[in-house]
Amino acid sequence: MAAVQLSGIFKRYGDTQVVHGIDLHIDDGEFVVLVGPSGCGKSTLMRMVAGLEEISGGDLMIGGTRANALAPQQRNISMVFQSYALYPHLSVYENIAFGPRIRKEASTSFKPRIEAAAKMLNLGGYLDRLPRALSGGQRQRVAMGRAVVREPSLFLFDEPLSNLDAKLRVQMRTEIKALHQRLKNTVIYVTHDQIEAMTMADRIVVMNAGRIEQIGRPLDLYDRPANLFVASFLGSPAMNFAEGVLVSGADGLALKLADGSEVALPQTPAPASAQAGAKLTLGVRPEHIETVAAPSDVVMEVEVVEPTGAETHLYGKIGGSTWCVTTRQRSSIEPGQRVALRLPAEHVHLFDTESGRRLA
Repeated sequence: MAAVQLSGIFKRYGDTQVVHGIDLHIDDGEFVVLVGPSGCGKSTLMRMVAGLEEISGGDLMIGGTRANALAPQQRNISMVFQSYALYPHLSVYENIAFGPRIRKEASTSFKPRIEAAAKMLNLGGYLDRLPRALSGGQRQRVAMGRAVVREPSLFLFDEPLSNLDAKLRVQMRTEIKALHQRLKNTVIYVTHDQIEAMTMADRIVVMNAGRIEQIGRPLDLYDRPANLFVASFLGSPAMNFAEGVLVSGADGLALKLADGSEVALPQTPAPASAQAGAKLTLGVRPEHIETVAAPSDVVMEVEVVEPTGAETHLYGKIGGSTWCVTTRQRSSIEPGQRVALRLPAEHVHLFDTESGRRLA
């Protein structure tokens, strides 16, 4: 196992810089997920760690050794790709054994490791099959088995589940997390799926446009997003937002929305750094909004009702923006009905609209 340190890492293609000064420390045995939209630089960053892309600047340390100039095979890493990259003419056993054979290891050395990996990944009954006789999930397990047999100090996963259907993705992310808990290896995992990031990571690194937006434990990022980008990216359904102008009234501060309505702001979070006239964005997650019978200054006309079984999503407009309200109670609310809403003070977020930063 190995700790990983990235210091001022950047990547440039000609005059275009795509990764900008990444500083990140990953502890020995930690499971870190790089998450962000397509094109944010997360896969490029991983490929630089793997040695598949040249590092334009900065220092990469793996296990205390500077790895910038090391060839991929010298970095003691294993990588699992989005495509399974299996040899179609080789059996499952031979696919897993391919690396040790190339390294000219004795079969007496790697055979017990293959058998152990096959048992761990539930592949024991498939070792004689060709890849075409396997399901997508089984093929991904073979790719993982090939990585495990190498006994690396660092595992790299580059969107390994994106080719699987929804049910298999749920199953495989559980298996990958369980595998990490057994092996205790350091893992860097790249995905654009924020649900994967939330459920698998010890820490999440949210990236955007080649930069890190925020680093932290999943629930810390969910509950205290540093800016509008992180707040909007994490969560499904996404956080609701309404832009407005801060105004002062007899009952305290309020946010005047685009449609002229006003939302009273709670004392917490207090926009201490904002003054009347400041442009702010209010954010509340759908599951934190309460429907109430009493009059409220937040009223939404329901346009769409989505029952999912476990919960119901109500969609409508507030301040000119589409909002979602999630309730776990079976509801008789119909489209066209107006519902009064309560925004609990402890779950209200305020952001500076121009900079995007969260106001503490």
